[in-house]
Amino acid sequence: MSINLEQLRQYIVIPTLSSLGMYSKAAEQLVMGTITQESDGTFLKQIGGGPALGIIQMEPATHKDIWLNFLKYTDCLCGDIRELISAEADEAFDSRGYPDELELISNLKYAVAMCRVHYWRKPQPLPNSNDINALAEYWKEHYNTFKGAGTVAQFVKNFPAELYGLTLENVS
Repeated sequence: MSINLEQLRQYIVIPTLSSLGMYSKAAEQLVMGTITQESDGTFLKQIGGGPALGIIQMEPATHKDIWLNFLKYTDCLCGDIRELISAEADEAFDSRGYPDELELISNLKYAVAMCRVHYWRKPQPLPNSNDINALAEYWKEHYNTFKGAGTVAQFVKNFPAELYGLTLENVS
């Protein structure tokens, strides 16, 4: 059984991206596509014993890097993201400069925010919304990278096209 993707989109993804001032339909689709590709909207820990965490399957090293090499230099955004985290994760932030990465598992809004921030710090603009092939290529280049096992074709196949009134025929 998986999380209801329409509810995830409506109650977590759109409000979180909007509250951060990072909403666009393309950003929403990229985050939703990342979730469905990386975890099938189901898995909270990487299958096979890997390190990736949460519905966005972010590795702890990436999580730490985003905080120490990007967010700490963006006071407003850093503060907005910190407002999303639990007291326990905030305690970790106070002692080491970044929240506990397990927050990616337990906090959907935080996971979504970190996914978007990961893409936000890239200089290349997001592709157009509904251009699922271009979103898949963007995901592969900036999230999964050439080292990852995922493919553009898998992203397109796993993309929740039905949420956007699209079919595989008009996204492939």
